[in-house]
Amino acid sequence: MTGLISVIVTTYNREDALAAVLRSLAGQKDRNFEVLVADDGSSPATAALVEQYKAGIGVPLTHVWHEDRGFRAGEIRNLALLASRGDYVIFLDGDCLARPDFVTHHRRLAERGWFVTGNRALLTQALTDSVLRKGLMPEHWGLAEWLRQRVRGGLNRLAPILRLPLGSLRKIRPQAWEGARSCNLAVWRADLDRVDGFDARFSGWGKEDSDLLVRLLHADVRRKDGAFAIGVLHLWHPEADRSQLPINQEKLDSVLKGNCMRAERGMSTACGGAPRIAAASELAGPHEDSNVTSIRA
Repeated sequence: MTGLISVIVTTYNREDALAAVLRSLAGQKDRNFEVLVADDGSSPATAALVEQYKAGIGVPLTHVWHEDRGFRAGEIRNLALLASRGDYVIFLDGDCLARPDFVTHHRRLAERGWFVTGNRALLTQALTDSVLRKGLMPEHWGLAEWLRQRVRGGLNRLAPILRLPLGSLRKIRPQAWEGARSCNLAVWRADLDRVDGFDARFSGWGKEDSDLLVRLLHADVRRKDGAFAIGVLHLWHPEADRSQLPINQEKLDSVLKGNCMRAERGMSTACGGAPRIAAASELAGPHEDSNVTSIRA
């Protein structure tokens, strides 16, 4: 595909990791994309950080925010989708670093009728702390350095670091949704419109991304595997509160038993169908000269 790609980065009160992610996106070889930071209710420090990155990232940058009412990743992604302009959407978590060819390979893998799932290498707490504290840029490390880190126990696996031309093997699991996550996922905007995006009924950690993928499969959109092409570097973080997981699992089980395609509370119901544009200063505090578009639900 040759059109604009929208990269939606989900974040919540983790400015150090988000800064590293935005830095990694600033270094992409492919420049025909925009970035939307889907902010799940962070403090003004996140808005200020996004504003600071506007001048240096080199692509359009938009901050989309809603009030903090608990973990609402699906809902804030919907609001970011409403603000996006691309024909193709890459979802990326705000603690996942993209190597310089990330957008390039996603673009090459894009194919009508398919969504693309990526994988990740998990960095340990010690390596993550070192990366963030010292300003290291692991997205630019070569294979030799990653081999050293693997021997030292700095990451859980090497596979996401490697590059292999899998060809038709990428389509051997067209109906599989298990194991795919929205921390590294690409979907055509038209397909997201068909299923009405994420379902905001899923609150708290877990299963909102599985629900989206199951509904895409119900809509005859198939899975394409991005392994050995688009792997990201996942910075360590404490485990999220999973108290809502059983309830979310019940919702997912219901979707699995049926054939519904559209979200019960999707993009069409988010913020009345359109987010309100607000000045960045309204979100970020006393920053008078705003250079970054901010949207507030």
